[in-house]
Amino acid sequence: MREAIERVLISEEELEAAVAKIGRQISEDYRGKDPIFVGVLKGCFIFMADLMRHVDIDCSMDFMAVSSYSGTTSTGAVKINKDLSEIIEGRHLILVEDILDSGVTLNYLKNYLMVRKPASIAVATLMDKPARRKADIYADYSCFEIPDAFVVGYGLDYNERYRNLPYIGVLKPEIYS
Repeated sequence: MREAIERVLISEEELEAAVAKIGRQISEDYRGKDPIFVGVLKGCFIFMADLMRHVDIDCSMDFMAVSSYSGTTSTGAVKINKDLSEIIEGRHLILVEDILDSGVTLNYLKNYLMVRKPASIAVATLMDKPARRKADIYADYSCFEIPDAFVVGYGLDYNERYRNLPYIGVLKPEIYS
């Protein structure tokens, strides 16, 4: 598995420190607001679990499952595979995403959820890749800005593989080309 990785982009230690930092910031910003953290599956699951360990306010969690990727590229069409279970009207939402890439999926989700009249919607992402942005959306909380490379690990995958790597690695091009 590690032989498929060209290089480690973000180490385990860097991940831990950055996630703890935004967990503390979100806690400060949302104290007394009882937000709902909405994880965008599958890629967010490790990041969200670690993030929640650093959030020390009353909150709840829910998950959505969406798909818009085929291999290494976004199809541009967003499909909701699992919707929210909680009522969000009047609640503060924090969308938790593994990577903000083209922004197409997250922009779609934000607009989709706004119809349900939440008090606010913020975006917390592990990684921001602005070089590939196609939609006008930005992260309110971001751990890392990364270059335009195909990354895996810490929940991110290529064809459902490599999610279990404890770091963020750049996948060798010959693996996905």
